[in-house]
Amino acid sequence: MRTERKHLKGRGAQAQIANRFDQISHELRDDFLNYCAQEGDEPQNLKTLYIDTFPKSIVNKVDSPDVGMEYSLNPYQGCEHGCVYCYARNSHEYWGYGAGLDFESRILVKRNAVRLLEKQLTKKSWKATPIVLSGNTDCYQPAEKQFKITRSLLEAFYKYRHPVAIITKNALIQRDFDIIKELAANNLIQVNMSITTLDEKTRRLLEPRTASIKKRLETLKKLAELGVPVNVMTAPIIPGINSHEVLPLIKAAADHGAHSVGYTVVRLNGAIGKIFEQWIKTAMPDRADKVLNQIAACHEGTLNDSQFGRRMRGSGEFANQIKAQMELGRKKFLKGKNIAPLNCDLFEQYRPGQLSLF
Repeated sequence: MRTERKHLKGRGAQAQIANRFDQISHELRDDFLNYCAQEGDEPQNLKTLYIDTFPKSIVNKVDSPDVGMEYSLNPYQGCEHGCVYCYARNSHEYWGYGAGLDFESRILVKRNAVRLLEKQLTKKSWKATPIVLSGNTDCYQPAEKQFKITRSLLEAFYKYRHPVAIITKNALIQRDFDIIKELAANNLIQVNMSITTLDEKTRRLLEPRTASIKKRLETLKKLAELGVPVNVMTAPIIPGINSHEVLPLIKAAADHGAHSVGYTVVRLNGAIGKIFEQWIKTAMPDRADKVLNQIAACHEGTLNDSQFGRRMRGSGEFANQIKAQMELGRKKFLKGKNIAPLNCDLFEQYRPGQLSLF
């Protein structure tokens, strides 16, 4: 007799997922971690493990032409928020881990991030251009409460008067309002707050360890009151899960001080397809097939589309409906609002060794 798998609360992924570089990954794990769970194991009492890492560089050039950033910086690899749809899950495989429960329970902490940032900013060849925290995993995830790397990075950005942008869905950013206020006074910072649903039940299933919707809206309002330009990312829009919330999300964003909104249509690339399918069959079994079919309808009949320019927005009738709702919401609730480019001119005055300082 077939038994239904019970939904694992507090985690996005519902099982260990084998690393596609499996032979290599097991060798890497054995070097520094007693790791015994295999794909399919029940993650009983699974605790988050923080692992120190010391990369050689920290500022990443973003080559993808449709992600809206030129450089990114990620102080942590992996993310305890556990968002089931997260595109960053696949990158965990390059570190020797799985994209499933490993991604949200094995967090790599880049201890030398601040030193590497300062090294980058003090290069003679470096020209000021906004660096995004974080283009991959959330810089204000739970690990930040303990390690405070993001706060130290913001201090470095202010020290050099260098422009920075933040992407987060965690209210922990409120802790650093003192530094953020100083950066905002010089037009050196923009915040992108991720709000994917207004329904707490959906949020707890979709993004199990993130800040509540109430806390995120509160954070958005406080950022606006500080004079920080805020873009709300209603991303990803997932057909059959939050696609009916497009207009309410834009209205809530505008009511709480957002200057703009952005979106993507979910795409389940790499290992994320299997992770998402496992999740929806336990979290929302009654509508699993409908949701998966509608996602596929947005991507030429598959769960993923990797073509630049089309992959983020999707194609077909359903994707066009989402686009039309976004355009309507912007006109109705955000008319006349926009975000000005960040200030890249102050940096030369604060770069070490500049004659302008004398």
